[in-house]
Amino acid sequence: MSLKDQIAQFDASRNRPPEIVAILKRGNETVKAFGAAGLQIGERAPDFILPNQRGEMVRLSDRLSRGPVVLSFYRGVW
Repeated sequence: MSLKDQIAQFDASRNRPPEIVAILKRGNETVKAFGAAGLQIGERAPDFILPNQRGEMVRLSDRLSRGPVVLSFYRGVW
C-alpha cells in the first residue's frame, strides 16, 4: 500500500465531526487559492501576526529581530 493510500485510510478512520471536516476543507482550499503550499528552503516567510499558545498576538518580524524563529502550527484535531 502506498503512503498516500495509508494516509487516506488513516484520515478516514478519524471519524471527525462534519463541522471539523468542513473547517479543514476550507483551510485547504484557502491555501490552494493563494498558491501557497508552503515555503521553499531559504525562502522568507511574509510577516504576519498570530496568537501564541497563551492567546497573545505575536508578530513574526518582532521575533526575528531577536534571532532565528521556529514555527509550529497546531490544527487542534489530529
